[in-house]
Amino acid sequence: MAEPSARPGPGHSPTGPVRGPHGNPHASPSNAYPPPGPQTGNGYTPIGAPVPPPAAPRPQGKNVVRSSLLMGAGSLVSRVTGFGRTVVISAAIGAGLLGNSYTTAQYFPQMIYELVLGGVFASIIMPLFVKAHKNDADGGDAFAQRLLTLAALVLGGAAILVTLCAPLISLFMASPDQRDLVTEFSYYMLPALLLYGLFAILSGVLNSREHFGAPMWVPIINNLVVITVGAVFYMVYTRDAVPDANGDLFNSADQVTSGMIVLLGAGTTAGVVIQVLCLAPALRKAGFRWRLRFDFKRLPLRDIRRLAAWTLLFVAANQIAVMAVIKVANLASDPDRLADDSVFVPGVTVYNNAYLMMMMAHGIVAVSVITALMPRMTRAADDRRWPELADHLSSGIRLASFLLVPIAAAFIALHEPIGLMIFQWGAYTPAEALATGQVLLMAGIVLLPFSISQLQIYAFYAQTDTRTVAMFNLPVIAIRIGGYLLAFAFLPAQWVVVGLFASNGVSYLVSLLLSMSLLRKRIGLLDMRKTANGLVRTGAAAVIAGAVAYGGWVLWPDLPAEGGLAKVGQFASSIVLGLLLLGVYFAACLVFRVTETASLQATVRAKLRR
Repeated sequence: MAEPSARPGPGHSPTGPVRGPHGNPHASPSNAYPPPGPQTGNGYTPIGAPVPPPAAPRPQGKNVVRSSLLMGAGSLVSRVTGFGRTVVISAAIGAGLLGNSYTTAQYFPQMIYELVLGGVFASIIMPLFVKAHKNDADGGDAFAQRLLTLAALVLGGAAILVTLCAPLISLFMASPDQRDLVTEFSYYMLPALLLYGLFAILSGVLNSREHFGAPMWVPIINNLVVITVGAVFYMVYTRDAVPDANGDLFNSADQVTSGMIVLLGAGTTAGVVIQVLCLAPALRKAGFRWRLRFDFKRLPLRDIRRLAAWTLLFVAANQIAVMAVIKVANLASDPDRLADDSVFVPGVTVYNNAYLMMMMAHGIVAVSVITALMPRMTRAADDRRWPELADHLSSGIRLASFLLVPIAAAFIALHEPIGLMIFQWGAYTPAEALATGQVLLMAGIVLLPFSISQLQIYAFYAQTDTRTVAMFNLPVIAIRIGGYLLAFAFLPAQWVVVGLFASNGVSYLVSLLLSMSLLRKRIGLLDMRKTANGLVRTGAAAVIAGAVAYGGWVLWPDLPAEGGLAKVGQFASSIVLGLLLLGVYFAACLVFRVTETASLQATVRAKLRR
């Protein structure tokens, strides 16, 4: 999976792939806020460097509420369907050779899109869209038409070039046993590079005209298309497939046919095609018609190049980390390197699935907190009210931590039943599901450092400062990659993917400490004593709740490893023990007088009165 940038993927968006607010290092008005960026709808997190674009004139009254509800509902449904597609595809193809090859090929078009356009579009071009729509006599139509024409030419050429170079890309990213499969998948998936770019720009056109619904909802159609592809694959190939000697499906090239590759590769790209086409009605409603325009000299290309430098540095560094984690995960699971091929060794599919679960928790909680805080932090930064900015950041960290800590505790204490419940379907064997649960345990450990580091990074974005973020993240990314190499060199093969997550966690912690130190020098004390006090209390509550939930799992009656009764037991244990964990956590927070508990009670009471 793609690494979080401060990216997450192509990064993340509050939908299946979470793209955060993206920014302009020069001019951002005090009311800038982070609207959800264009989604690829592929379940992967985009990478770019998020910063808030200048906000268009904001509608008043019910329009604001309606737009917020529409985007919030779209984001939630998109996350759910995006995760659903991951589960369905995993059940159809497993986490062996076929699953790892498919997941690796999925990365390529998104990584290249981020390098060619993604970060630049998010941080530079989107603000220009808003400005053109506001100031140009034609509402920015000519600007959008020129940009679309240029992007189609550049991305189309890049798509052709990288598709021809698919074997070379596979050589760098895949293990030797995967290269042929990854190359064949890439021939079908790499052309989607053009489609990702068109979707991003067309979404920008709609957002600049305050038409937010379609860019938020059409990725759901993409997810449904891929879910259908996975279901068809399961019915045609998986249901009647014969496992190998180790009980695995599609774990050798002999078991993979050209029909499988066409269905998965072309079906995945078809989802992106349909996603782009589904924007057409919304564009017509917004009054936009695209016609080719080749007067590119009228585009502010020089300004775009100048402003994009730091963003491109940040994006490129993150792509190197993404390439490193995919390569190491693939090499770890290469059967030619294993002494005992009867032991399942998790690869990039297991890493990706655990990563997506972590990003789902971060996206639902931390991105929501960021979205609410960014207008306030940006206004405080614009007026140089540094104590107020520090107070907003501190309250955001406490609130996000209060909500994320029990999720992290569930990932740690209940990693085994959760992994089995969610992933043990079809071709995804119990061993693969248990391995995913083990990686999920580590994801629970690193979730909070990641989310806090992201919140602190957004405090720099509130000051429209991308340079500092890019600079202090370079050593962070170097530490992350170094950790990957150490994990591969010293850990047993079956623990390498867990080590990759641990390396992420170390880098997130370094990012947190560096950003905290730099913010303290710039805006003064961050009220970290109060924040630390809150973290200690919520952490103690989570330890108690996690211990109770884990004890419940230890005492849970044994059930068959497979079959309908096994699934009932997995669902029952995860749900019952998860609710027990939450109940004990909130009770302990009341006992420990956690401030956010009282705020949550007041909010619930107010909602019930309404």
